[in-house]
Amino acid sequence: MNKLFKKLGFGDKTAKNFWAIIIVAFGGAIIYGLPYFRFDYYDAYLATYHLTNTQMGVFGSILGIFGMISYLFGGIVADRFSTRMILTVSLIGTGLGGFVHLLPLNYYQLLVLYAFWGISSLFAFWPACVKAVRILSDSDDQGKAYGFFEGGRGVGAALMAMGAVLAFRIGIGQINNEVAGMKTVIVYYSVLTIAMGIFCFFKVEDGHMEASERISFKGIGEVLKMPAIWIISFVTFCNYVFTLSLYYFTPYATSILGATVTFGATLAAMKRWFSLFGNVGGGFFSDKFGTGNALLISFVVMALGTVGILLLPTNSGSIVLFTVLFVLIYIFYNVNYAQTWAMMDEGAVPEKYSGTAAGIISTIGYLPEIFVSVLAGMMIDQNPGVGGYRLFFGFLVAMLVLGAVFVLVWKSYLKKHSKVN
Repeated sequence: MNKLFKKLGFGDKTAKNFWAIIIVAFGGAIIYGLPYFRFDYYDAYLATYHLTNTQMGVFGSILGIFGMISYLFGGIVADRFSTRMILTVSLIGTGLGGFVHLLPLNYYQLLVLYAFWGISSLFAFWPACVKAVRILSDSDDQGKAYGFFEGGRGVGAALMAMGAVLAFRIGIGQINNEVAGMKTVIVYYSVLTIAMGIFCFFKVEDGHMEASERISFKGIGEVLKMPAIWIISFVTFCNYVFTLSLYYFTPYATSILGATVTFGATLAAMKRWFSLFGNVGGGFFSDKFGTGNALLISFVVMALGTVGILLLPTNSGSIVLFTVLFVLIYIFYNVNYAQTWAMMDEGAVPEKYSGTAAGIISTIGYLPEIFVSVLAGMMIDQNPGVGGYRLFFGFLVAMLVLGAVFVLVWKSYLKKHSKVN
């Protein structure tokens, strides 16, 4: 195995900790199954819980509000406390929330549950993951390390989503009982999440994951003074708008193009396999040609691909071409999602501030969680049919172009202040 790692250009530290990175990656995939599975079964979820598109969007806003609060302080927690315990408690807590979801909850009770998930799955968990990957890998391997981390998350999510499709089919049975199908999916995700939490407790070792110096809350001020943090945050912001917008491509295929619900769920599951190409391939490209170049190309391809989908005829004959464009967009999106975190090393953010920096970047960068889902829901509800989707996707294209502009600012910043490609 070591020979393979050397051929891939891995440093000693990255090679030694490769499987630890993959374990963290799988945990980072599984924990988001419950808070976000509703999008893979969008139409069925709406029908089962008698929701409007706007109400569905509010769940995302609740996650975003509590996530924004959580990230800021969660980053500090990630720099001060046991990575193993953070991962374990977050996963088990999120899984237990899934069993609460099985109760006959109304809309307002669901809001409380999503608020809980906003804390359990976002607070210190995500900053701890970002910090762990950075510390477990060599400086020259940051692109590849985050590429394999996100690739591992993609594979984990793909396996998990395929299992969920099977669970849904078993649950609906011969009489197409979507309520039973949704409950089966919830049980599946809940058990899997708790099991992963237990696995992390026994398999994740804390010793080699801890930064050399534990920092205090004063570290927030030090990190906020770094221009690199703000640029990374804005790039993350634009990219995260697309992260949330991805969920609306599936209902576009089902409600506008005429694809079946099963097709939509299968596409949502299969797309995660393609993430590996973007995550890992983007990592190698980034380490060789620069993170900024990888991000710029990706933003441009994502924007053009989305425009292409908008231009397709709105009938079932477009499903194949839609699928091709969607997969292409998704591959390049995954280049962005992984390499945004590699910007911390390229921008010379001190390693001891990794968790705090990740928390601040997430606080700003993940603000779209608060408004994107509600905005999409309102546009679709107020402009029934293809009009609402075109309006929302137009907004999405504008944000991708803005993201490309921020990457150009980043490249200019590096020439003056930090490492050059």
